[in-house]
Amino acid sequence: MIYHSPLFITEKPKDGLIKIHGGTLFDYYFVIEKKMNGKQRTDFIIQQYLDGLLHLIEKYKNDKKMKIRGTSYIINKRTAEKIGFEIVETDILQKIILIYNYFNILISNSIAKNKLSFPKLNKTQTFVTDVSLLLEQKEYIEKLNKSLKSTRTGAKSNRI
Repeated sequence: MIYHSPLFITEKPKDGLIKIHGGTLFDYYFVIEKKMNGKQRTDFIIQQYLDGLLHLIEKYKNDKKMKIRGTSYIINKRTAEKIGFEIVETDILQKIILIYNYFNILISNSIAKNKLSFPKLNKTQTFVTDVSLLLEQKEYIEKLNKSLKSTRTGAKSNRI
């Protein structure tokens, strides 16, 4: 496993595919500030995903055909498409893994929302793309990442 940000992990590439994952339960517990409310936590998690994605893009920018695949119940379809992903059918093995890990997902989701929050695994979606599409959207990803960072720190988006 390779950390590209504190809450964005990938497996080593295999057969031209990189599988991406959110952080572990321990990452969520130790990385997310306790004083944040639910919206701030969700924004922080997405910002960390974007930060990790930018790191991943930079690392594989010369391997434009490398495929990237991930499953999430946090990122919505609209955001995923705007940053260069498309929705595909979640395979049965992934669904079984999610069900098997339901307790950990429940705790992670509750930490993310800052309250007891049961994840809706039926809302889980699998996203795929390749590095070339992410490179095309890199400027947008950077802008969104910067916006979420500045929101979290209380800075205005036009400050340097």
